[in-house]
Amino acid sequence: MARNPLENQLSNRNFLSPIGFKFSIAKTPKVEFYCNSARIPEITLGTAIQPSYLKDIDIPGDKLQYGDLSLRFLVDEEMENYMAIHTWLTGLGFPETTEQFKDLTTEGNQNSNNYGKRDMDLAFSDASLYILNSNYRTTAIVKFKDLFPTSLTSIDFDATDTDINYFTAEASFKYTIYNILGPDNRTPL
Repeated sequence: MARNPLENQLSNRNFLSPIGFKFSIAKTPKVEFYCNSARIPEITLGTAIQPSYLKDIDIPGDKLQYGDLSLRFLVDEEMENYMAIHTWLTGLGFPETTEQFKDLTTEGNQNSNNYGKRDMDLAFSDASLYILNSNYRTTAIVKFKDLFPTSLTSIDFDATDTDINYFTAEASFKYTIYNILGPDNRTPL
């Protein structure tokens, strides 16, 4: 049976745009609006060495290593998005009192049924990086599980600046795993 030579041709000749994305963190939705840089972290597979008589042979290992998630965002005038990450980070490290950690891991307001309920899951959050096509429609979703911040950059004020450059901050996150899903948010891409 002869193969059709057109089967191997590209059906979509548009390229992925670096500005076609949006990012959201379930715990800090205000960061989503101002996010201006994000990346899909690297993923590496360790190797094992199989000894042999002439030369040791590298074989695929069994553990994946995921790189950190880095995110750059514009800091809003009220510093709400910056402080959301800052509060989350200080709640995890509780530098002044253990009450900071309790506040981070205790749910809700006084009117809810869950008031005062401690839950370690509240220290983590899921996040999504939406990859958009040239028409700004979602083509893939990168889902990060059990995300938590590990660093937040400084904000440097300088009265000698002649131009107004709006502040950006960078945050780094660790997470358990990420998956790349189709636009329906369920099927693998």
